[in-house]
Amino acid sequence: MKKAALLLLFLATIIGCTTSKTTTMEGKINGDTYEEKPVRIANDSLEYEITITDLGFPRFLNTQPPEDYYSIDYLERRNQFFVAEYNRRVLDNRYSRDLYPQRIDYDLSVHYGKEVNYLLFQYFRYFSREYNQKFPGLRN
Repeated sequence: MKKAALLLLFLATIIGCTTSKTTTMEGKINGDTYEEKPVRIANDSLEYEITITDLGFPRFLNTQPPEDYYSIDYLERRNQFFVAEYNRRVLDNRYSRDLYPQRIDYDLSVHYGKEVNYLLFQYFRYFSREYNQKFPGLRN
């Protein structure tokens, strides 16, 4: 249920262009304390913002190819497809409301920028693996 609440927070805040990225971790590893904090990306005017609060996502992201590995066109096409599939599942009663609590507002006419598209794409990859959700065209 906690993961669903974190996912809901992520989905509720996704909209946007970016210029800065903050990822922090604190908690306990080998006696040192650490606590993972959300990945937050926002532009200076805060017109668009994405916050990913799923605690395992920062670690997952650190193991993925860098942003420059993908073209913006590739990321936008993949995200359009994945968002459409995700939104379809929100309306389909066969899928858990805990995993699919609300639609993602991803406007095809808005250019969110490469960083937001990269993080959204990587989050779909993470979401698929972490929650064992199969998205057509997405390899785990």
